[in-house]
Amino acid sequence: MIVIVDYGMGNLRSVQKAFERIGRAAEVSDKPERVADAERLVVPGVGAFGDAMAALRSRRLVEPIRGFCAGGRPLLGICLGLQVLFDESEEVASDGGAACPPGAAGTACGGQVEDSTCRTRPLDGPSGGAAPAGQALEKGLGLVRGRVVRFGPPGVGAGLKVPHMGWNGVAAARPSPLWAGMPQEGVYFYFAHSYYACPADEGVVAGRTDYGGWFASAIAAGNIYATQFHPEKSQAWGLALLENFVTRT
Repeated sequence: MIVIVDYGMGNLRSVQKAFERIGRAAEVSDKPERVADAERLVVPGVGAFGDAMAALRSRRLVEPIRGFCAGGRPLLGICLGLQVLFDESEEVASDGGAACPPGAAGTACGGQVEDSTCRTRPLDGPSGGAAPAGQALEKGLGLVRGRVVRFGPPGVGAGLKVPHMGWNGVAAARPSPLWAGMPQEGVYFYFAHSYYACPADEGVVAGRTDYGGWFASAIAAGNIYATQFHPEKSQAWGLALLENFVTRT
């Protein structure tokens, strides 16, 4: 059984309907025992990182998700569900955030596009909700090493809007079961987010997207898969990705 984790912050029915469209039954549940016993697990999410982690803790879902992954079964994170897989985030409130600072966790935060997932350049745009100087960052599930940071100085390119919303291309960074049957030149998917992940290990980056600088838009780390974009809102290619997750992972 595919279980979609309900922690009160996901577009749950949209994800469930997407699986139904490819002929796959998926159960929405907030019960720790159902999460722990799933064959495949989907962690969707919209909203703020800190709020998401608080909701997961309050519903006693953190350890079941970690235990599920430790058992080697496939997990798919979607949007905020990708971000909470990481060690920590600069988004500690319900709005706003901060840009990737020099020396942030992971070699993927900075450098050149040909050898990094997060090339950085200045961005004009609002900010807010960042951890004040000296305050600890919000901790995530710790299933993928790295940090989640906000688009903005010295992040993505000048003049771009935050949040990053709408259709954008995803280029495969390396072979992954998620990309089976998709064009080698990449595919357009639907995005809606203000933060992006900087993995500590570039080897887990499965896909990259350019938004005035390249960032990791898909992750594959062993049995853990995740997309910053919304496959359930991405029409035919989004459904194809969900089918690949069910049949090829």
